Amino acid sequence: MKGILLVNLGSPDTPNPKDVKKYLGEFLMDERVIDVPLWARTLLVKGIILNTRPKASASAYKKIWWKEGSPLIVISEKLKEKVKKQVNIPVALAMRYGSMTIKKGLQELVNKGVDEILLFPLYPQFAMATTETILAKAEEERRNYFPNLKIESVPAFYNKPDYIKVLSNSIQDALKDIDYEHLLFSYHGVPERHIKKRDITNSHCKIDKTCCETPSKAHEFCYRHQCYEVTRLVAKKLQLTVGTFSTSFQSRLGFDSWLQPYTDLTIERLAKQDIKKMAIVTPAFVSDCLETLEEIAMEGKEIFKELGGKEFTTVACLNDNDDWVALLSKWIHDWVLKETILS
Repeated sequence: MKGILLVNLGSPDTPNPKDVKKYLGEFLMDERVIDVPLWARTLLVKGIILNTRPKASASAYKKIWWKEGSPLIVISEKLKEKVKKQVNIPVALAMRYGSMTIKKGLQELVNKGVDEILLFPLYPQFAMATTETILAKAEEERRNYFPNLKIESVPAFYNKPDYIKVLSNSIQDALKDIDYEHLLFSYHGVPERHIKKRDITNSHCKIDKTCCETPSKAHEFCYRHQCYEVTRLVAKKLQLTVGTFSTSFQSRLGFDSWLQPYTDLTIERLAKQDIKKMAIVTPAFVSDCLETLEEIAMEGKEIFKELGGKEFTTVACLNDNDDWVALLSKWIHDWVLKETILS
């Protein structure tokens, strides 16, 4: 029997510092998130970050926590339930970090008689710290606990026409009555070295103004290229005028070089350029989470208004959007019928 495992990032069980510390420890000790030697990662995470950051992070989680629980979990559960109604095979939900483990998700499906799984990382773009760590963890759990289970994974879908159409329509619908001057596409940030590490040509990725625009096999695993391509394709679909939109990257940690331009500094720049009305969309995620709800919707708005901005509109992620559910269901049906995934 076939089954589907949807996988998202994860969340602490509660917004209390103790639970947040546990969650951050698992997340930041992942070698694909902070990719330095174990001794250095342990020193940084357990010696510094977990002694200073949990309280602030817990405060951030409390700002966005819903009465039903973590927004990311609640939204992902709603998405799962809607997809289950569209497809007549078992569908489970798991998180890469936290108590809703990938092992539990796999076990739930196996208990229902599933022996062939489509693993669906809920990230449009490929990155070490998102899709790759999900695939690696799923394979580890399969090897250790489910050796007879067959797992097939969904590749990055950032440039699939149906996805671009759904994303573009959601942005258009959100902004149809909004008079904005600039639309910012803000993506989750990663260290620049992550891009070069996954360059399968070992030479193409220069992280300059041209490499992401020059055709290359490296783009299959280049997060930076895939982000800029989403912006380009959506801008084309929505017929946006050059100069009225741009791309940036949020969330950076430590002193390493991360993908630029940074979102907070871009918001500052736009405000100082006398942009009074801006909108922001976060296409690295399909579900709203701490980054989108607190870092962008709250902190970004505060930065913009402190510098004279008047209207700051945040476009919600796809979440459980009906068109998005329909597209996911179509892709699942294609897989069940042994047609090409993401055709």
